[in-house]
Amino acid sequence: MNKVFPTLGLCMKAGLLAAGEFMVEKAIKDETVKLVIIAGDASDNTKKKFRNMCTFRNVEMIEFSDKYTLGKALGKEVRATIGILDVNFAKNIKSKIEEK
Repeated sequence: MNKVFPTLGLCMKAGLLAAGEFMVEKAIKDETVKLVIIAGDASDNTKKKFRNMCTFRNVEMIEFSDKYTLGKALGKEVRATIGILDVNFAKNIKSKIEEK
């Protein structure tokens, strides 16, 4: 599980990540996002909103960690949603999350 956070930081530095609800929503609508990560402690309304968007646009969504830890991994404040914009980073992060 800890292997995911350095990869998220690297993805952020490479400019291949959208962080925060507004940026992720825009990336989904622009069809540039490959994977959406939503914090486990995000509100039910936020989860439903992104689940519906991801289903409609055929984007994979994973629930992972919490808002504080996701934000900290990116060097930001709390972040409930993260969008991965690169297919290779998306595959890598997804496999690390599913490793458990």
